[in-house]
Amino acid sequence: MQSLFSPPASGPATVVVLGTGGTIAGTAADATDNIGYVAAQVGVDTLVGSLRGRSRGAVETEQVAQADSRNMSHAIWRTLALRVAAHLARPEVCGVVVTHGSDTLEETAYFLHRVLAPGKPVVLTAAMRPATSLQADGPQNLVDAITLARQPGALGVTVVANGMAWVGVEVRKSHTYRLDAFGAGDAGPLALLEEGRVRLLRPWPQAKPLGVAVLARDPAVQPWPQVEIVTSHGGADGRIVDLLMDAGVPGIVVAATGNATVHQDLEAALCRAQERGVALLLATRVSAGPVLTHDEASLLPVASGLTPAQARVELLLLLLLQQLASGP
Repeated sequence: MQSLFSPPASGPATVVVLGTGGTIAGTAADATDNIGYVAAQVGVDTLVGSLRGRSRGAVETEQVAQADSRNMSHAIWRTLALRVAAHLARPEVCGVVVTHGSDTLEETAYFLHRVLAPGKPVVLTAAMRPATSLQADGPQNLVDAITLARQPGALGVTVVANGMAWVGVEVRKSHTYRLDAFGAGDAGPLALLEEGRVRLLRPWPQAKPLGVAVLARDPAVQPWPQVEIVTSHGGADGRIVDLLMDAGVPGIVVAATGNATVHQDLEAALCRAQERGVALLLATRVSAGPVLTHDEASLLPVASGLTPAQARVELLLLLLLQQLASGP
């Protein structure tokens, strides 16, 4: 770990910035190239060091991983959660910031939310332009994330980008290219970041944590349960579900149409899977709105307002807890 800023005698407490790679750490040969870059090239100490004079107070850095977030793994999630928990336990640390790729940010944010539900702020941030871009958005996003991590009374897992903060359990990537690439559906932003100030729009997120004990199993040694996402669509059938059952996959998330409707042929296959003990969770592929059910609703447990990717994390954690409870 490297300490880059020293606080004044009466300055604020320490913020720890954990780097995991992503576009925010990406580089391209041409400053006008915003899509042909290579992610995860710049170290987190360099990212934070470039902010010298823009972020006040003590800031420490640690490189947890250096990955393109499309390749995010269970092993990185476990390491990241344990390092976040370790730093949050330090009395001099007021908050933790995680630099991350935008592609799987909603998954990591949800994972940390469910495992840690921290009483101090954990702020994830990303960028839609590489560090070498003429439009680089990473520096401002990182400054804003550090600002939120210092906010008195802040807690829970949040995501900061483009001058806004969202709750980790609600955030989702909503655009492939624009700088305003994140949203939270009906929930909207938690806060606005304006010229170094935080304008809170609603209460800080709170949740009951699963706790780091759920991370006892190292996926590098004992793989975590495999959970796959199956999408319902016109012309869908159940062959993919049958293949997943034959492969021994213990969990399936269904990215359903509309208000969690499922093609009849796919639904029949899912019924067979459920009868054979496969755990199922129903989400919607629609970008906004929760799943609303009635008493005679589908055969599947429902993931409410979670995206299919977040629902996959939820089912993964539930299966992992079951495995841990049943012993080695």
